[in-house]
Amino acid sequence: MARAVRSFFTGVEEGRIQVQWVDETTARPTARLINAVVWLFGFVAAYPYIPGSDSEAFKGIGVFVGLMVSIGSSGIVNQAVSGLMLMYTRALRPGEFVQIGETEGIVRSVGFVNTRIETLRHEEVSIPNAVIASTVTRNYSRLAGDGGVRVPTKVTIGYDAPWRQVRALLLMAAERTQSIARTPEPRVLQTALQDFYVEYTLLVTVADPARRPLVLDELHAHIQDVFNEHGVQIMSPNYEADPERPKIVAPADWYKAPAQR
Repeated sequence: MARAVRSFFTGVEEGRIQVQWVDETTARPTARLINAVVWLFGFVAAYPYIPGSDSEAFKGIGVFVGLMVSIGSSGIVNQAVSGLMLMYTRALRPGEFVQIGETEGIVRSVGFVNTRIETLRHEEVSIPNAVIASTVTRNYSRLAGDGGVRVPTKVTIGYDAPWRQVRALLLMAAERTQSIARTPEPRVLQTALQDFYVEYTLLVTVADPARRPLVLDELHAHIQDVFNEHGVQIMSPNYEADPERPKIVAPADWYKAPAQR
């Protein structure tokens, strides 16, 4: 029985067998669960035939072992249930680029107890499944095939800068960024009117979710250059008072040592 179950789900995992209720990502854990049920049923059925199973001592040992397993495995059961929930809801799949809390990277495996993430710093981060189940997870890969991923970045600019000029400068910075997808086009939104400045959000599209941090790095560099070129001061992150003159970097100082052109 166990061999037949393993053979069937191996075919599903390799794509040779197609069924609607399970796919290649959930085939292996489903096979393990069914095999565990089969072995458990077999043990229960064979228990009365174990020599001495009807003795009081054997029953006492069985109760003691069951109690110890129940107490010791409470945390593991919680993690396993959370892992099953992640697997069968298909919230995460290996190879997808996700953000879980402050951890961002590519999913390498989703197990019964934990999920392993490879970060952009080439670190492997192991996150307990119970933590993932109670945390907001952002999956950048799931909808990437339908026109890429929309990536926002925010700047705050004083009210003395015309909003039309700010909008044009942000779009200019996006146009200079080579890694940005051109369809759909970048878009600028005024997302908040604060006490001392306006918050602008620039939305751009990234085709490859794993390159999102690198694209933002290039985009932020162009935003600083464009605003410096036109003498517009960026007020991020906080603005308290008007300076005597705009806090910008003159083009002649862009490549001060040790920077190189």
